[in-house]
Amino acid sequence: MLRTLIRTLALAALIVPALGQGRALAEQRYPDVVSVEVRAAGPGVFDFDVTVSSPYDTPQRYADGFRVSAPDGTVLGVRKLWHDHRGEQPFTRDLYGVRIPAGIGKVSVQARDQKYGYGGKRGEAALPGR
Repeated sequence: MLRTLIRTLALAALIVPALGQGRALAEQRYPDVVSVEVRAAGPGVFDFDVTVSSPYDTPQRYADGFRVSAPDGTVLGVRKLWHDHRGEQPFTRDLYGVRIPAGIGKVSVQARDQKYGYGGKRGEAALPGR
């Protein structure tokens, strides 16, 4: 009986941490936007450097894009990412030539997961000169 109890406890010690890790990974479905830098490129036109951190970064599943949105949710620009960034976390990519209507002084940026779509931590940026 004592031997069975010891085996059961040893098995539980192996299984419980693995279950906890599985839950933690399952809860994070989306990449996070870590930072956003924005520059004016011309009247009403802006360039963005967006840094993204992706919890899943394999050819089967990775952060495959990000979008720039107005405060009302209108999508102003989208960058598609064509491959994983496994050896480069977090990674920074640009989006040039985003036209933003007058009257908008701040935007949000959200990354996209290949499997679940948009979500995760958003980045916000004030537009220079506005």
